[in-house]
Formats: sequence, structure tokens, C-alpha cells
Amino acid sequence: MNTTTETLSVTKYLERIGYSGPIVESAYMLARLQEQHVHSVPYENLDILANIPLSLEIPALYDKIVNRRRGGFCFELNALFGWLLQELGFEVTHYFGRFWQGESHTPPKRRHQVLQVTIGEQRFIADVGVGGAGPRQPLELVDGLEQVQGDETYRLRANTDYGWMLEQQKHGGWESVFSFTEEPNLPQDFITTSYWCEHAPDSPFNKFARISMRTAEGRNTVEGEEFRIFTSGGVHTFKPRSEQEFEDALYTYFGIKVPEQLKQ
Repeated sequence: MNTTTETLSVTKYLERIGYSGPIVESAYMLARLQEQHVHSVPYENLDILANIPLSLEIPALYDKIVNRRRGGFCFELNALFGWLLQELGFEVTHYFGRFWQGESHTPPKRRHQVLQVTIGEQRFIADVGVGGAGPRQPLELVDGLEQVQGDETYRLRANTDYGWMLEQQKHGGWESVFSFTEEPNLPQDFITTSYWCEHAPDSPFNKFARISMRTAEGRNTVEGEEFRIFTSGGVHTFKPRSEQEFEDALYTYFGIKVPEQLKQ
């Protein structure tokens, strides 16, 4: 494990995601870390909606996600998760991705970040920045290998045009989730796209609340003002009737305490 500064504590980060297992660089530990992360840290764009500038610097991300127990979107979550993995001794490479889920045509912009984690001769794709709709565990980077995670099945396919395509089995077929190319990126390479996500008129991130987190029974999501609670028994939807009810629901279902900056 690498050394950290007093203010950036690996131990505190592991406590934030509820990980208390052994610290051994292995595929098992990597899977546990990602699964704990997606069940503890929500995907959310509340700062973007409040016009609070995002920082992709690790100390700022650590303060937001670990100290203040907030979430973030892919450029924030995967940047900090990548830092954690490197501090724990994993070999990490950052890739740019193109998000396909919910798109009827080729996405016009690469606006997703994914991590490749190398353990010995094996390569894995790790991602904690999709929210409740993404894989709960890393996927081994092997062309066409079907990988089952609970009631979900994924595979990665080599793609002539887009590098690699992550697909999820749904309704008897395969649906594209995101693609990525094997071009290593530096932290500063994501700043421009993150700024676009915050401010561009055609960005999907600055229109309404998008919040999502996996749970033991399914996932919790927010689209605009509507909460959707997915469990084994079905989906419960509701719209809070006041600002206070909205804040209470955010804390109940996502652990988010709304700061004063977001209330103005």
C-alpha cells in the first residue's frame, strides 16, 4: 500500500464504503471494493444543477465523497476510485468511454470514464460511475466471455469502430452499455469533457436531478422530482410534496445531506 497524507486516508475511504476485508491485491478484493462502492456512494448531479463548479482534483473529490458523504458523476467517482485502487497497490489505467445505454443512434461524444485494472496476466474493467444501472463487480476484459453477476449477465466484445463494447443481456438479446478504446488518459484529459457536461446546452447532466444507487434488493433512483425504489417486489414511485420531504428522501434513500449551497 502506498503512503497517504493525513487528510487523504485510505482507511477512512474504506470505512465510507463499508469495506472491512483483507488488504490483498487480488481479483476478489477488487470485486468486493467495487460492489461495496456502488452500494454506498450514489451517482448524482446535484452540484451541477446548483451551478457549483466541479473539481476533479483528488483532494477535492475526497472531501466531497468521503468527508461530506456525497456522490458524484462518472468523472468524479471513477477518478477517486482509481486513486483508491492505486493506493492499495493495483495497476490502474484510465480510459475514455462512449455511453450507449438509452441511445437510439451513435452517441455524438465520449463522455464516460472507465478504469482498467491489471492483476498479473488478467485485465478487468472497473466502473463505479454508472449508478444503479452498471455492473456491480468488475468484468474481465476477455472478448465474448459471458459474466454473470446475480440476475444480470454482461459481456465485452471487441469492436472494430469503438474499441470495446460492454453489453448487457436483456429481453433475450444484448444491449450496449458503453464503449471505450485502449488509449491511456491522464487526469487532466477529462477536464474539458467534464466542463462540457456541466455547462453545454445539449448536456444531459444539467437539466434535472439524476441520482442512482444500488441496494441489497435492487436500486434507488431519482429522475427529476420522481423517486423510484426498485425491490424484488416491484417498483415504488413517489414525488415529494415539499422541499423538506425531498431533502428527507435524499437522506433516507441515498444518505445525502443537502448542504446549504444546494438550497439557495
